[in-house]
Amino acid sequence: MANKTTIEDVELHLAHPDSINMKWIGNDQMREQLVAAWTVISDEDIALNPRLIGKPGVGKTTLAYAVARQMGRVVYIMQCTMDTRPEDLLVTPVVAGEGKLAYHASPLVTAMVTGGACILDEGNRMSEKSWASLAPLLDQRRYAESIIAGIKIHAHPNFRVCVTMNDDASTYELPEYIQSRLQPQIEVAFPSRDEEISILSFNVPFAEEDIVAYVADFLQKAHQVNLPFTSRDGVNILRFAKKLGELRDADAKGFLSESIEAVLGKDGAEFLDTGVPGDRMRGAMREVIDDLDEDDYEDLFGDDEVEDDMPEGDKE
Repeated sequence: MANKTTIEDVELHLAHPDSINMKWIGNDQMREQLVAAWTVISDEDIALNPRLIGKPGVGKTTLAYAVARQMGRVVYIMQCTMDTRPEDLLVTPVVAGEGKLAYHASPLVTAMVTGGACILDEGNRMSEKSWASLAPLLDQRRYAESIIAGIKIHAHPNFRVCVTMNDDASTYELPEYIQSRLQPQIEVAFPSRDEEISILSFNVPFAEEDIVAYVADFLQKAHQVNLPFTSRDGVNILRFAKKLGELRDADAKGFLSESIEAVLGKDGAEFLDTGVPGDRMRGAMREVIDDLDEDDYEDLFGDDEVEDDMPEGDKE
């Protein structure tokens, strides 16, 4: 792929694509929804711009990357932050030799001009000002204007884009005119036990089956009460336990508790010891816990915890 292109007599230096060992292991319905969103079925049709929503670590970026590669696209990942400016999204001027300016295309613009796929990762961390610069790209106009370079950049017909969004509180509320352009909304949920085991085994192939199953079961119990512990956490738990075992010349199984506390903190350690979310986590998960009836609560937390920890309304 050429590393430069010219638009309206302005030379742009293109970004490098991302090449990562990612494999989507999970619900086929989510994969098919993304494929459908990116499929063009007639000359009058255009690709949609889906947003993938879910907790950090559930595989949103992995899903988007895997589908893009499956559809034959080169992939560019752009990490969005609260400091991302419109020029960061499009074209950035860089001082080159002899005091001249060189214009560098962002991963998004590079995907636009080459017909690749761009993943705007954690898009709801960006401000409205940054999103406003993308409004014409996300509708039938399919272009973006760089004020810095003074050019209008039209998207290649094969260009595809999607946005991943974490459903946590440390994000901006998207303006309505942007939400209407980022459709469909695809919910990326927690994996099933079998999927979780496959994910952990794929990412930590040197971990023994029994400790993979142990971590998967721990995560599955956490998922049932919507605790924010994900497969990414599980991968880190397994890796750290294996490293501790190697360092101390002992079975990694003996270091799982230590690894869980190191990765997830006191909340993870308390949940492992008691099977019940701690006070801080219980407050955060109150809506989910309040929805459990007595039998569900007992199944999750055990006989001894029911009377002491279940919501007052359910005790009655």
